Amino acid sequence: MKIKKNDLFIGIYLLSAVIFFIISIPSWLLDILLALNIAVALIILFNALYAKEVLDMASFPTMLLFTTIFRISLNVSSTKLIITKGDAGKVVDTFGKFVGGGNLVIGAIIFIVLVIIQFIVINKGTERVAEVTARFTLDAMAGKQMAIDSDLNTGAITDKEAAERRKKLQLENSFFGSMDGATKYVKGDATAGLIITGINIVGGIVMGMMYNGLSINEALSKYTILTIGDGLCSQIPSLLISLATGVLVTKASSDGELGDEIVGQLFSMDRVLMMVGGALTVLGVFTPLPIYVFVPFGVALILAGRKLGDKKGEEQIEEEVEREETEAQEIRKPENVVSLLNVDPIELEFGYGIIPLADVNQGGDLLDRVVMIRRQVALELGAVVPIIRLRDNIQLNPNQYVIKIKGIQVSEGEILFDHYMAMNPGYVEEEITGIPTFEPSFHLPAIWITEAQRERAESLGYTVVDAPSIIATHLTEVIRSHIAELLTRQDVQNLVNNLKESNPVLVDELTPKLLGLGEIQKVLQNLLREGISIRDLLSIFESLADHAQTSRDTDVLTEYVRQSLKRAISSKYFPSNETTSVITLDPKVEQEIMSSVKQTEQGAYLTMDPEKTKAIMDSVRTETEKLESLGKNPIIITSPIVRMYFKKLTEDYFKDLIVVSYNEVESDVELQSVGMVTA
Repeated sequence: MKIKKNDLFIGIYLLSAVIFFIISIPSWLLDILLALNIAVALIILFNALYAKEVLDMASFPTMLLFTTIFRISLNVSSTKLIITKGDAGKVVDTFGKFVGGGNLVIGAIIFIVLVIIQFIVINKGTERVAEVTARFTLDAMAGKQMAIDSDLNTGAITDKEAAERRKKLQLENSFFGSMDGATKYVKGDATAGLIITGINIVGGIVMGMMYNGLSINEALSKYTILTIGDGLCSQIPSLLISLATGVLVTKASSDGELGDEIVGQLFSMDRVLMMVGGALTVLGVFTPLPIYVFVPFGVALILAGRKLGDKKGEEQIEEEVEREETEAQEIRKPENVVSLLNVDPIELEFGYGIIPLADVNQGGDLLDRVVMIRRQVALELGAVVPIIRLRDNIQLNPNQYVIKIKGIQVSEGEILFDHYMAMNPGYVEEEITGIPTFEPSFHLPAIWITEAQRERAESLGYTVVDAPSIIATHLTEVIRSHIAELLTRQDVQNLVNNLKESNPVLVDELTPKLLGLGEIQKVLQNLLREGISIRDLLSIFESLADHAQTSRDTDVLTEYVRQSLKRAISSKYFPSNETTSVITLDPKVEQEIMSSVKQTEQGAYLTMDPEKTKAIMDSVRTETEKLESLGKNPIIITSPIVRMYFKKLTEDYFKDLIVVSYNEVESDVELQSVGMVTA
């Protein structure tokens, strides 16, 4: 396996840190490594400063750990050199003499000041900000996820954009969670540096006096200056990285760079600059403060404020002129009608009175219910529901909503906001007062009741539902009834691609060799039209592959597929351990239907006499009403060869009539014929 250069560099960086804990290194190598440490700290600081958002440095917590370990290893190495040889290289010596002023007291004061700045100012603040940011980020995760789902359902973003936003959200949560712990590294590093410095001073004095024959003053001067130089070498990079940590955890996401934002926000108001300039000028003239310092500063700020004000005025005029020109161009430009040609598969339009139900900020959960509808339909029928557009329409009544399929209204409803719909299931004896209405999904009689009546209505046995549930149920039923026409060729292609990942041989055998995409689409639409789930796509495709060699008639193929799905059909219509009442067809009727079938190149169709058709429909109505009066779903069972044609014959008269063949019923299902369709 080939090792990447970056991986090799990181590996050497960490491995060297571990090695430095064990072995002693020469002073010249320590000088190089200390310079490298300072350079890395500066690189991290400026990267944090100019990062547009925190995820630009998503690996910062890991970076923090690596640099901390490396810096401590250098501390240990310099400690060895100071105690054993009294010489830790030119860098440590320079920091001790030049930065520390070559004076024990000055060096000690500077070191202590740096430690105080790091401990009290930067570390403490950074740790608290990281902790609070992590907590609030995690608390806000659910709301942000819901916002993404809402935007996806309303069509504001695509599936790809939603996936990218979800990934970014997860990375942000992971980053701030890690930063909450990583800030402890910085604090621990500062503490370790302080302890190491104390050990170096004590150890250096002991070594100087006991083994090198130095007096206490000589040992104190020599080893303390070296120790302070070593402390400054480690504390300055540590301070830089602490500063980078603080910059990163306090950074808000924006499109601009931090420098531009800070300067722009501080010096963006001309009034502020002029007021501050006036104050500085007054202080310089009327107080003992040095006039040669305060007055020039004050005058400069006043002039800058005036110039900024003039510039703003010019920009405002330019913006107004540009806006007027743009508006004029828009007026002159021919209307772009291409965008008006797009038709949404599903739309839910509602009046302004229903807006609170769809507004997350007002506590509405309609968008969440739309997400659940798509999930529910996918589980029940195996079809992916297209994006459902939610729009407010001021032309509708305030409490009215309209459901459109491909731009055409197919259903509508009206609700009363802050009211509940109560429906009598049939056994309620005591009635309650309310506003009479009809349930929009199934057109059942119902009444509107208030919040105060809800508890009593439920105690009496009424089925009580809230307004969002009414709309969601209505939308679900409309989608179920139109899911077949919503299944496009692209949807079928997506289903095929998904199945191909696990069953490539089957897919390659079926399409495009035996059946085209359009033919598969028609079979799936036939199944969905009768409420049969296409989720078991593997069984459907295997059945199609078995029978497509003998027939390409999509209606015939649908019947074969239905027979292969008899377990699912039986479990849907026939409860286990229970005898199901069904209606059968008179053999004479079946014979009449089959003799009326005409085969053409475009498929088969019925040519039955209208009088005969009417007689059959009257018989179907009579028999189904008997079952409905007993509270049972009417199911008609036929021979396999007749089922398809009988369903086509009745679907215009009885839209929801269930028609199954004997081959679609499991052998352990118990049926009882309670009626027969005659002519």
